[in-house]
Amino acid sequence: MSENDINHESGEGRELMVLTLPVVHVVAENVPDGWEKATKATWEQGALIPTQYDVEGDPLSRDVALFLTITNPLSEPRLHRAMPAGLVELETYRQEVVDGIHDHWVNPDEGKWEYTYHERLFAYAVPGLENPIDQIEAVVDQLVEAPHTRRAQAIVWKPWEDAGIHDPACLQRLWFRIFGDELICNCHIRSNDAYKAAYMNMYAFTELQKLVAERVSERLERLIWPGQYNHIADSYHIYGSYFEEFEGFLQTLESRDFEGRTWRTDQVAEMLADAKVQIARSVEIEKVHRVKGVHEWSERYPKPEPE
Repeated sequence: MSENDINHESGEGRELMVLTLPVVHVVAENVPDGWEKATKATWEQGALIPTQYDVEGDPLSRDVALFLTITNPLSEPRLHRAMPAGLVELETYRQEVVDGIHDHWVNPDEGKWEYTYHERLFAYAVPGLENPIDQIEAVVDQLVEAPHTRRAQAIVWKPWEDAGIHDPACLQRLWFRIFGDELICNCHIRSNDAYKAAYMNMYAFTELQKLVAERVSERLERLIWPGQYNHIADSYHIYGSYFEEFEGFLQTLESRDFEGRTWRTDQVAEMLADAKVQIARSVEIEKVHRVKGVHEWSERYPKPEPE
């Protein structure tokens, strides 16, 4: 019997009920371990269901409700070698969420992005309010005033905008509370692509947790460390469209030990430093020439002369 089979008392004795949407609960010490355990469990236990992105011939996706707990999210190793992206893409996403390097692309009237998580968390605009709300600063203020508060949260969803757009925000809210010297973060996400997005989400959101801990520490003049991170997904899923690619991920889990599947940050420090230089140059080109995905100055995209 799996954890998704429940015994219920009935008038005629005990009967077995299988959950329609399986619920997966995983506890792990670090992000790579938690990600691969949650994703493997989704493959093994997930309910079969279509998605709005399927094309004819795609297998049904596998879907669970996930409650993943990372007990020490900044502990090493932090990086999983089997993530379906490179270090440049990972660092770009981290900076997008934590530093807002792509907030200038939010302009749906021009056919650009409809939001970024950073823009929603740090500059949440509401019709009728003159200035956007820095929700992360408000979270820090509340934690400084009362570290045990249950009110320190930041939301992402805008029902007056997101209900009708093609790609609405997956992240819904972040909730924070301090126990002793430990900052807890609960991440609530409505829809999470287990293989192609979840690891990068967890990596970036725990970096945001670190940022909040640092700001609170500075204000309280004592060390608050980023502790337990809970990743709560209503739909944690593996798309049928990439099942063949995903089988390669499963083979990696079988053929390599955990050390061989991961990197410590210090092992790739030089590559991450190079990535930061490349990203900074790319963002500068984006702002000057209003194009995305260009990483080098060129005759077509020349570097402006110094004033």
